[in-house]
Amino acid sequence: MLIGSIEAGGTKFVCAVGNEDYQVQDKISFPTTTPDETLAKTRDYFKQFQLDALGVASFGPIEIRKSSPKYGYVTNTPKAGWRDTNFIGQLKRTINVPMAWTTDVNGSAYGEYVMANLANEKLDSLVYYTIGTGVGAGAVIDGNFLGSAGHPEMGHTFVKRHPDDLQFKGVCPFHGDCLEGLVSGPTFEARLGQKGETVPADHPVWDIMAYYIAQAALQATLIIRPDKIVFGGGVVSPALLEKVRQQFTTLLNDYIELPPLSQYLVRPVVANNGSATLGNFALGYKELTR
Repeated sequence: MLIGSIEAGGTKFVCAVGNEDYQVQDKISFPTTTPDETLAKTRDYFKQFQLDALGVASFGPIEIRKSSPKYGYVTNTPKAGWRDTNFIGQLKRTINVPMAWTTDVNGSAYGEYVMANLANEKLDSLVYYTIGTGVGAGAVIDGNFLGSAGHPEMGHTFVKRHPDDLQFKGVCPFHGDCLEGLVSGPTFEARLGQKGETVPADHPVWDIMAYYIAQAALQATLIIRPDKIVFGGGVVSPALLEKVRQQFTTLLNDYIELPPLSQYLVRPVVANNGSATLGNFALGYKELTR
């Protein structure tokens, strides 16, 4: 059995083929350019294989309601040229197999959820945040995604401003200083004029970032009460995550009982940014056997 995976990011597409045991058999990546060019490359790649199913996790917003005439579309995205793209429709020109369709962060969340349970962690729920060029989050509860009218947009919630950061307007083109507008990768250049990877570990901006991310973790904790919150994406280093745990401890103030934060607020367990690929394999297989 062969299951395909498409991790459709705003910067690059990662396409892979694996088996029902979620083992990668082949993999390729290429830049995200125009919809026609990128989706043509995607279709050409999968023509090499006799797929049984396909899991697709895309940057968004996307339409996930199967009752909608725009199911399978990328909708109101800021990604240039991609607004109102019929993603699944273009794939089905040449790929006629059952397809699972969700957000990139949902795909990553599902991969982490599946891997944890394969490792006998026995999680009932999990939230996955990615903090990189953008910010998003997905949530899995009892094997199902949170959201029916649409997928969550937890990257666009609002947080209390840090007292040393009140003059920064934020970079989100829709909301200014929402979570994405305050902690995504481009905020380093907007605040400091340099890329995040060049900012020293002792720079106070990391404490500001940790304060905002800890608030997001607190919101997810108190609203969803997940078994674990995973933080992926290029902005989140082990050092930043430790600062987040410290800020989270202060904000929570022992209000509810949680596991040790070293086990509750964690980095991905799937190696090499492979959470979404593994999740897509699992979702494709689930769609095939539905």
